[in-house]
Amino acid sequence: MKILLIGASGQLGADLVKALAGHQLLAPPRRSLDLVRFDRVRRFLRSERPRVVINTAAFHRVDDCESQVSTALQVNGEAVHNLALAAREVEAALVHYSTDYVFDGAARRPYGEDDLARPLNVYGVSKLAGEHLVESAWEKHFLIRTCGLYGRAGSRGKGGNFVETMIRKAAGKESIRVVDDQRLTPTSTRELARATAALIGTSHYGLFHVTSKGNCTWYEFAGEIFRLLGLEPDLTPTTSDAFAAAARRPSYSVLANHHLEELGMDDLKHWRDALREYLGDRIRHPGA
Repeated sequence: MKILLIGASGQLGADLVKALAGHQLLAPPRRSLDLVRFDRVRRFLRSERPRVVINTAAFHRVDDCESQVSTALQVNGEAVHNLALAAREVEAALVHYSTDYVFDGAARRPYGEDDLARPLNVYGVSKLAGEHLVESAWEKHFLIRTCGLYGRAGSRGKGGNFVETMIRKAAGKESIRVVDDQRLTPTSTRELARATAALIGTSHYGLFHVTSKGNCTWYEFAGEIFRLLGLEPDLTPTTSDAFAAAARRPSYSVLANHHLEELGMDDLKHWRDALREYLGDRIRHPGA
């Protein structure tokens, strides 16, 4: 199957390349496909005629979105709409990723796909706008909301993923303060890529929550990273208010993979097991 993968060099994109190894993969350099120019997107898709378009591109610096509203809406909304319209013209299914930040965190049970989205920040608003624009433009879509991503390639746009940031701080003997009042599900991009590859082999279009199992706070996530690596850094919990980030975050954004469950496809690992797999041979084995 011919698949256009946008953002192949990114954190999720790198794992998608591996998960889709059995397909004919088009992975153009990011600069060669200007998604905010509909004429260029349409021309490219008409020329290549992929069966599936997978979009991992996004403006995801959450705090920067607060001061760069136009950019956030253009990249996370308008560009996504362009892709959906162009995909419709060539009858290609569109895969687009969204976020747990479309929810306000008021719930205290995992959010399902049918729960009301009420984002607290500009990033969440822009991603929700992208969802609605895809849904209105083209029925053959897989909208995938996920949460707390980390992957081997790192998140270049954010300066490294959370796991590698924690390891780097510990190696530098830094005092580490991590928020303990935001509950989520850390999700490995390897697991997300595997689930995506399975989904596009079906015609079950629609909205999906795709995360690892279980949940924790960012502080608990950091603690598990250090426990597995046998490290004992200066780690203490803090609050979102004390951290004083520009954008408000939901205090609870755990997602329930209801639609995957209904299809019998919710086989993602628990977040602790996925983290252990990610760390691999870096994990210390006392007494071994």
